[in-house]
Amino acid sequence: MQRDIIAKLNAWKASEYRKPLILKGARQVGKTWALKEFGRTSYRNFVYLTLEEPSPGVQSEYAQFFEGTRDPRRIISNLSLALGQPIDPGETLLIIDEIQDCPSAVGALKYFCDEAPEYHVACAGSLLGVRLSRETSAFPVGKVEFMEMHPMSFSEFLKAEGAANYDEYLGGLDQIETVPDFFHIRLVEHLRRYFACGGMPEALGRWVETGDIVQVDKVLSDLLDSYERDFAKHGGHAQFAKLSQIWNSIPTQLARENKKFVWGAVREGARAREYEDALEWLADAGLITAVRLNAAGGVPLSAYDDLKAFKVYCLDVGLLRRMARLDAS
Repeated sequence: MQRDIIAKLNAWKASEYRKPLILKGARQVGKTWALKEFGRTSYRNFVYLTLEEPSPGVQSEYAQFFEGTRDPRRIISNLSLALGQPIDPGETLLIIDEIQDCPSAVGALKYFCDEAPEYHVACAGSLLGVRLSRETSAFPVGKVEFMEMHPMSFSEFLKAEGAANYDEYLGGLDQIETVPDFFHIRLVEHLRRYFACGGMPEALGRWVETGDIVQVDKVLSDLLDSYERDFAKHGGHAQFAKLSQIWNSIPTQLARENKKFVWGAVREGARAREYEDALEWLADAGLITAVRLNAAGGVPLSAYDDLKAFKVYCLDVGLLRRMARLDAS
């Protein structure tokens, strides 16, 4: 599949102001795949390691390389020996996955920025936004560059379906005009399939491979189940119920005629002060986007946000359809 973020990653590589990169995004949007594909196509080689805890409270065997020293070149030397691969400045992309599980590795990015900028370091992790928003003591402020990754867009969906010519046509439109029926009919067909499948890479890949929406629904259901498990594992038992209630209320909230998110629709008698932390957790995890009501009274637009009125949207239209138990047909 073609992902538009590869072009952004190449721009990061070419920048004279390049800093260590942190790629943010919800689970299963393709962060690890994108970094490996970027390393494969844009570098002589790439080195991949994960700092994921094999079990709660047990550190990865690579974590010690970041805790024993702050010297980035010594870290590189030790990793190269441990992994049996060369890590050359400008020629090798060092990919650190699940970096949120090792605060020392997050802190080490400062020294890569200041003392060893010739090394290209890109990081990713599950629920990285959640962890970084809560553990700021070791975070290298101003020493890293962030990039956000989302599910596949309609443009990427068209390319995956082998309809890159229609994407090229849409990209060439620079003003409001009537679309010829030839393009309109076919684009609407693709759009309807996009609404059904969504842009999660595994679900879209299953659709392209099989053309079977039942297979797609199975993938989407599994993803929803994994998100629910994350609520318990990473959100904590105290927050689990609130996270699930907000998450599962999204289809109902969007189906209402109300112009804003209603706390009482999450649970009868619910108040904002009870659920605001859970809503923020879901936003940090990349699972929702809160869009504020805006009267568009002038510039800058954000100055006219209504801070009390907002709607909450799911990260992916296919997941939203599955959450609403809406049949693809």
